[in-house]
Amino acid sequence: MSLPRRTLLAAAGLAATLVLTACGSSAAPSTAAAKGSAAPDGTTVNLTADQRRVGTAEVSAIAALVPEEIRRRGTLRVVDSLGTVPPLDFHATDDRTVIGVEPDIAHLVGDVLGLKVELNPVSWENVFVGLDSGKYDAGFTNITVTEARKEKYDFATYRLDILGFEARKGSGWRVTGPKDVAGHTIAVASGTNQEKLLLSWNEQNVKAGLKPVDIKYFQNSSDYYLALSSGRIDAYLGPNPVAAFHAAQTGLTEIIGTYSGAGAELLGKIAATTKKDNGLVKALNEALNTVITNGTYGQVLRRWGLSGEAVQSSEINPPGLPKTDV
Repeated sequence: MSLPRRTLLAAAGLAATLVLTACGSSAAPSTAAAKGSAAPDGTTVNLTADQRRVGTAEVSAIAALVPEEIRRRGTLRVVDSLGTVPPLDFHATDDRTVIGVEPDIAHLVGDVLGLKVELNPVSWENVFVGLDSGKYDAGFTNITVTEARKEKYDFATYRLDILGFEARKGSGWRVTGPKDVAGHTIAVASGTNQEKLLLSWNEQNVKAGLKPVDIKYFQNSSDYYLALSSGRIDAYLGPNPVAAFHAAQTGLTEIIGTYSGAGAELLGKIAATTKKDNGLVKALNEALNTVITNGTYGQVLRRWGLSGEAVQSSEINPPGLPKTDV
């Protein structure tokens, strides 16, 4: 991060973006200095290191599905994206402890499997490097199911993938589809599904004779939000939970449109991600369905103000974002 956390907070409020997974997840300051803060639905969020996470009981029949090597080790090595993306995964007020909805769901899964969860915050590109090498067992970090990723990874879904366009409050601009972004300057994180969506929309617009989008990329999230506040960009496109949380914290921006992370024809899904055919996905899937059924999953989403992104059940390798030429 290029500036001290407290300085960024004073300058721009809670800055949270992503270079994320569904996205992808990128650098952003953690939270306000207060012990509690409000989510978009008004929920008071605990930002301290003392999380008192929602827990659940081990289910021996599901724990038995875990590959022998992991069971012997006794830990589930979870990879997440740097711990910097409120309310998904970010640092508590102690600037060390990683908190958020993603760690909470990972810990619930670990409870069902009888495993201690070991969180490993890394840069976005290293999430997949670590999964490929077997260094990490699973990714819980806003990873969208895509057809391209399904060639290398297995997925157990646990949340809807909704993208949000964040603009300065009172802009009077709304985004419902490709034509609405024509001629605008929009920032997006490189290498993400958001970027693919924006590039695809821009291509459609240019073919239709509309003005192209001026797409901007910045090094870190503080730069995105400084550009937005100064008017150098019209909007930022990222995961809706992150954008909505940031808007709720600052009161200076608003969500001007949301869209499925899998495109117009498919409802995008966020999923626990593991190396293809390593034998773990079934255990992850059954653990997730257990916590969905017993209500602890719903408790976790509510405590982060994300009940609107709940899934009814966890699926293994459902249809994902289609492959494109973009």
